[in-house]
Amino acid sequence: MTTPTPRSASRLLIDCLVEQGCDRVFTVPGESFLPALDALADTGAIDTITCRQEGGVTFMACADGAMTGRPGVAFVTRGPGATNASIGVHVAMQDSQPMILFVGDVDRGMKDREGFQEVDFPAFFGPIAKWAAKIDHADRIPEYVARAWSTAISGRPGPVVLALPEDMLHEEDVTAPVRPAVTRPAQAPCPDAMATMMRMIGDAASPVAIVGGAGWNERTRHYFTEFAERIGLPVATAFRRQDAISPSSSVYAGNLGYGPNPKLTKRVKEADLLIVVGARMGEATTDGYELVTPDHPDQALVHIYPDPNELGRVYRTDLPICADMAEFAECAALWDDEDIIAFDAGPAAHAEWLEWNTPRGEAQFTLDLALAMRKARELLPADSIICNGAGNFAGWWHRYWPYAGYPSQLAPTAGAMGYGVPAAVAAARRFPNRCVVAAAGDGDFLMNAQELATAAQYNLDLLVIVFDNSTYGTIRMHQEREYPGREASTHLANPDFAMMAQSFGGWGKRAENNAEFDAALEEAVGRKGIRLIHCITDIEQLSAAGATVSGLRKR
Repeated sequence: MTTPTPRSASRLLIDCLVEQGCDRVFTVPGESFLPALDALADTGAIDTITCRQEGGVTFMACADGAMTGRPGVAFVTRGPGATNASIGVHVAMQDSQPMILFVGDVDRGMKDREGFQEVDFPAFFGPIAKWAAKIDHADRIPEYVARAWSTAISGRPGPVVLALPEDMLHEEDVTAPVRPAVTRPAQAPCPDAMATMMRMIGDAASPVAIVGGAGWNERTRHYFTEFAERIGLPVATAFRRQDAISPSSSVYAGNLGYGPNPKLTKRVKEADLLIVVGARMGEATTDGYELVTPDHPDQALVHIYPDPNELGRVYRTDLPICADMAEFAECAALWDDEDIIAFDAGPAAHAEWLEWNTPRGEAQFTLDLALAMRKARELLPADSIICNGAGNFAGWWHRYWPYAGYPSQLAPTAGAMGYGVPAAVAAARRFPNRCVVAAAGDGDFLMNAQELATAAQYNLDLLVIVFDNSTYGTIRMHQEREYPGREASTHLANPDFAMMAQSFGGWGKRAENNAEFDAALEEAVGRKGIRLIHCITDIEQLSAAGATVSGLRKR
């Protein structure tokens, strides 16, 4: 056996990433991992993106993992860098997205002295990551990187954190061989379980599928749509998983989460069989575990998920199927289901969604967001990648935007603010020929607006639409429900966001009514680079479901 050529620990680390298929790294540089940065500078196979804040770094890595199905890779420094980055690790875990975060650490000889910026990273990240560890020996770098990659993509995808002692990265003459690329285990569903599921569907009077989540990809979307359309099965998407099925599908019933179509929630409540594919059935999808309760009396539940640890964890499951999402979907599409009489509920549910999804009527506000969405649907490609963080503003996109392509929705199911702009940067870099939109509220936008500098540095094309009601709108809505008329700590004093975009070398326009928004969007579509529309909206316009401040106070 040939002995590998000696190399530095940092060179070995980066070579291992290349072998696993890493083609992009997001970072804020730090002195604790300078050797890794130096090795990256000589690695043409990896595109290194320098960002402005570590939260933006891990949001970008999380979004990149969501788009590719491979771990998004991030490098940050110890202490402040790692704690800033923790928000993206939390999102990657709750969103079931593959990510690997490398954290520069103190020298091994300084451990446990509370040295400069020292944190026990395995202890710190352990509760919010799939695996958190430290590479103390350079010759074990290939082992740790391969395990990290495999852990991030296997079963329920998620984040891995590896700490890199600074002195370890400086080691030379390391002879450990690079481990070959690992692949995601693709477990096929049990044939007996598939047969049982088909019998359950055949015996059901009103089945509903809830889809989207861990391990979902374009292949899964194709085959599951084919299966559902053939038998007329209504398909709802889990919270912020709206690109899991094409909106043009004859059985697409709409999305669950905050402010869903009341007709869809009624359909889910009255279903006698729920087929959950890829979704964890978390708090947002189930409206606080009330739409579908953990014991769901009078409803049978089939749960298909790639990780056995999730099956039966919260919900009583009548038929658990542990399988890769694409393997399951293809098996369902090819299964002989001639004994199933096609349901008419799928097309009926789709018609209900189309009615709910279509903006209608006259303006109710000076800048009516439903009508703004109608104009966006006219001017922007249906497969645009829509990126947003948290806030009531997102409800108009969730209700009215079609999410026609795959991927076309980058939005944190963890409900983290500030995700939209970094996700849009990652999307614009990954798909330079597609329209990328960062949709943000005013509070949401200023959480990570600095990443517009990253977009400018890499000459990215992205459209930013900021909805400014000078308020933390979601919190104000809950405040008006609990303490009507007593606004506290939710008012915001904002800058001129259009001028802010211009300061980054972009184009910006202020819109105070629908006519100005329409004109600004038309102009933005014809431009390149950073384009920002600053929309001045009325706080009375609280949610896409129709909630208003005055209405909540009357209640």
